[in-house]
Amino acid sequence: MKFPTLILLLLAGLLGACQEPNPRRPINKKQQLFLNQSAQRNKARIAVEQELFEQIRKAEPEMVYQNSNKGFWYAMVEKANVTTPLPQKGQEVVLSYRIEDLNKNVLYDEKSLGNVHFLVDQEDYLPALREAAKVLRVGQKAVFLFPSYLCYGYQGDFEKIGSNQPLRFTIKLLSLTKITS
Repeated sequence: MKFPTLILLLLAGLLGACQEPNPRRPINKKQQLFLNQSAQRNKARIAVEQELFEQIRKAEPEMVYQNSNKGFWYAMVEKANVTTPLPQKGQEVVLSYRIEDLNKNVLYDEKSLGNVHFLVDQEDYLPALREAAKVLRVGQKAVFLFPSYLCYGYQGDFEKIGSNQPLRFTIKLLSLTKITS
C-alpha cells in the first residue's frame, strides 16, 4: 500500500515541477500606470513632431530630405566628394552649426556657438550633433530636422529653447581626424 502511494506522490511532484513558473507582476500598480501613460504621451509627441517635419518637407520641395533610422530628417545643402569617408567611431570631428526653430528663426548662430570638437561615439555630446556627424563627409553642409528627444528634451536649455521643442540645425563638417593611440 505504501509503494503505490509513494509512486503517485513522486509522479505528482514531477508533473508539478515541469510547469513553467508564473511571471511576477509589478507590486506598485500606480508606477506602472504612470510609465504606461508617459510612454503614450511620448509616442503622441513624436507623432506630432513627425507631422511637423512632413509639413516642412512639403513646404520646401527644393530640399531633398532623407529619413534616418533615428527619427530625424536631413537634406544636403553643400555636397562634398563622395569618395571621402564618413566619420567612424573614435575619429575626431569638428563641426560648425546653427540652431533654429522650425519656423527658421535663428536661436543660436555659428558665431555664438563656435566650432565643436568631439570623438565619434565616444563622448557624451548633444545627441543631435553626435548623430549628424555620422552622415556628413568633410565639406558637407546639411539642414537637419531633429525631434525634441535628440535635442534638449523636456528641459529645454533654460534660455531660448523650450521644453520638448523640435529644432532645425544647419551643420557643416569642417574636419575629420583619425586619432592614434
